[in-house]
Amino acid sequence: MREIVLDTETTGLNPNEGHKIIEIAAIEIVDFLPTGRVFHKYVHPERDVPQQSTEIHGITIETLEDKPIFRKIADDFLAFISNDPIIAHNVEFDIGFINHELRHCDKESLKNNKIDTVSIAREKFPGQSVSLDALCKKFNIDNKAREKHSAILDTELLAKVYIELLDKREPSLELYVDIKTTSNKFDFDISKITNRNLVSRLTEEEKKLHQEFIDDFGSNSIWNRLNSN
Repeated sequence: MREIVLDTETTGLNPNEGHKIIEIAAIEIVDFLPTGRVFHKYVHPERDVPQQSTEIHGITIETLEDKPIFRKIADDFLAFISNDPIIAHNVEFDIGFINHELRHCDKESLKNNKIDTVSIAREKFPGQSVSLDALCKKFNIDNKAREKHSAILDTELLAKVYIELLDKREPSLELYVDIKTTSNKFDFDISKITNRNLVSRLTEEEKKLHQEFIDDFGSNSIWNRLNSN
């Protein structure tokens, strides 16, 4: 199952007031595991970036002077997300801005299924803060690098939060075995195994096939040790 974790940074809160996307990031996850495939672009908004917005994400119009406008990245973005579900923290905000930009590019609005991690978190933790920082703290996700909002950093954090919210994180696999402590020796007495003198129901051909099968395990296998007693 392929899903897209997405975030945007913008010049303001309302696209209908002329505000635009200035950063967009999307991370691919498949079966609740990040694949390493990422779409990330800074975007020239074709307008100024208000100071109050810069204080949130640290992006100024000067840093965007050589960046492409949204129309130039739209096709690559749409190809990356395809028709797969989109996950975002307050998803309607991000999708609203993206659809506004797409309409100005004469493209159709997104029809992808939408998954809102804010709604999931509120249902799981009623009455508690469900900000991205609060959820990172709750799930012991390191967010020290998040001094300001950043679409690319926030998608990375949100992917981890989303997997935790759904209890889909792979458990730590404590499967390391010290080779020095392992061998083909057995610590129990095979001679004590009872009920071994049963009447055989195997044909001679079946016995032959069975012997060929257990011979493949080597002379020290439990099958051959049983046969030798």
